[in-house]
Amino acid sequence: MTETKFEPFHVNVRIKISALWTSMLFVFAYVDLFSLYRPDFRADLEAGEIGGFTVNQAFLLGTTIYVAIPSLMVFCVLILRPRANRIANIALSIIYALTIIAGAIDEWNYYIVGSAIDVALLAAIASYAWTWPKETAPPSTAGRAAR
Repeated sequence: MTETKFEPFHVNVRIKISALWTSMLFVFAYVDLFSLYRPDFRADLEAGEIGGFTVNQAFLLGTTIYVAIPSLMVFCVLILRPRANRIANIALSIIYALTIIAGAIDEWNYYIVGSAIDVALLAAIASYAWTWPKETAPPSTAGRAAR
């Protein structure tokens, strides 16, 4: 009997972080969509309020910016220079984790579970950004060519 071995594959840190932002956004969106099934949420929405905030142009603009930032990070992680990338990912993941934790206070269980998953994904983003691999110089071929 032969042993099956899976081929190891290295995934670039940029792809990992981009995938984590994408996953976070899916959970984020679905938790908010599931809120539409709640009678109390729909009643507040009909009254023009969400979480104590009045739904108006300023609120919707702020919400759009809040959601656009991690949406843009999915792509920016792939193109920003490593130093800017690390700083942006660490800072934004911490800020978003804090706002998600604050928003989950006194919420329903589904919201708390979704928020916990989002915070875990954001912690992974910060961790990967913090431990971003250092670039190693390619081995010199000058010595081999002279032999």
